[in-house]
Amino acid sequence: MTDRKVIYFAHGLESGPWGSKIQYLAEIGKSQGFAVESPDYAGMMDPNQRVQKLLKLIPPDLECLVLVGSSMGGWVSLEASSQLKPKGMFLLAPAVYVGYLVESEIKEAPPPHTAYLDIVHGWHDDTVPVDGVIRFAKEHQARLHVLNSGHRLIDQLPALGKLFSNFLTELS
Repeated sequence: MTDRKVIYFAHGLESGPWGSKIQYLAEIGKSQGFAVESPDYAGMMDPNQRVQKLLKLIPPDLECLVLVGSSMGGWVSLEASSQLKPKGMFLLAPAVYVGYLVESEIKEAPPPHTAYLDIVHGWHDDTVPVDGVIRFAKEHQARLHVLNSGHRLIDQLPALGKLFSNFLTELS
């Protein structure tokens, strides 16, 4: 799989690999010439196991790798980015500053290893507080979009689609 543009989605703890958001965003990615993959992390409660699975799945010779992570999938994408060095990351309500155990230490928010980082979050998120995401975005100079929504952001699909389409266009 050389010279390919691929988007890898990482779903959240209580969702699946082809939920409504991923399906919606995947169609936008395909329309812009990207292949899309969405591994199934069902039954994997440990984010470190998810990171290891993602690292094993992604070939090293991609022209353009984009990681899209939602909630715990955002944390997984961030953690994996240190080895994968994606061209871009698009994170939805990323679980930063919630504290996951990594090698006997609590890891609050892995740093992003990418040139392009967009984050979308909901003002009314009662799962991952918006304050931590604002802090993370500021620390890493990420472009942050805070919408009038909750954690799932499902009521904001048209807005998510526009943001994602613009993000992908910038990568090209």
